[in-house]
Amino acid sequence: MRRTSTTLILLTLFFLLSSHELFLKSDSYFFEENSLEELYLFNGTFDKSENVITRDRIINPKILGPNYNFVPSSDDYYDKGEITFLKFKTGNIGTYVAGVSTKSNAIELSGEDFTTYLEHEGLTEVISDRKTKGISNQVANEKYSKHVKAIFQVDERRTDNFSTPLDYPIAFIPLNNPYNLSVGDIMSFKLLYLGEPLGNQTVHVSSRKNLEEKGKEETSLRTSKKGEVSFTIDNGGHWYIATIHMLESKEENFDYESNWATLTFEVK
Repeated sequence: MRRTSTTLILLTLFFLLSSHELFLKSDSYFFEENSLEELYLFNGTFDKSENVITRDRIINPKILGPNYNFVPSSDDYYDKGEITFLKFKTGNIGTYVAGVSTKSNAIELSGEDFTTYLEHEGLTEVISDRKTKGISNQVANEKYSKHVKAIFQVDERRTDNFSTPLDYPIAFIPLNNPYNLSVGDIMSFKLLYLGEPLGNQTVHVSSRKNLEEKGKEETSLRTSKKGEVSFTIDNGGHWYIATIHMLESKEENFDYESNWATLTFEVK
């Protein structure tokens, strides 16, 4: 989480949950045709990775572009420090989408910490349900998995491959090509859960520049009934959009199951 905190409990949650967020990134999202390139996984915040992603947790990785369908194997990854890198070779000119999904993991939080975490992620429905059931102070066991995407551009010609679904449980689908945008333009997404629009869902949006400027962090927005959300590109550079969708778990050992989604891209 990167929301501003003013109390000790929020600082504790920051360190506890910051390694809970995953981004698929690149130093530059502009590549050349038929060139050797790398993407990398940040497991932490948008600007710092806390640990690598072990190969046994990576599932359904893929990179799609014009007449291009690359499914990475374990040999295509390597670790450096706390970052996991993915090597690949680009294909034809166009706009590409890359994605990685992870196997589920689990976390246990006290009732107080869990409520604070829900508040900062905008998961108000879960908070209300726990209050109604009188379980706000009870320990919560959460099963979670992460599904991350990046949109990048190979040379100049723009194509519609950026909107190709990757069949993840939850995903942001761009409604316009980010590589047609300039500062001041509007970027729009549709959020899908199990292939259906996810309405009234809190999402968080920011850019590297916003995170670096004092007092400017994430902007929280709500999707429409159609699952759509839009925002203004107010500066150039690297951008992301993120969300968490949480439901009660049907498994005996867990109280909740959540699916996390992030998508990154760049605007010149």
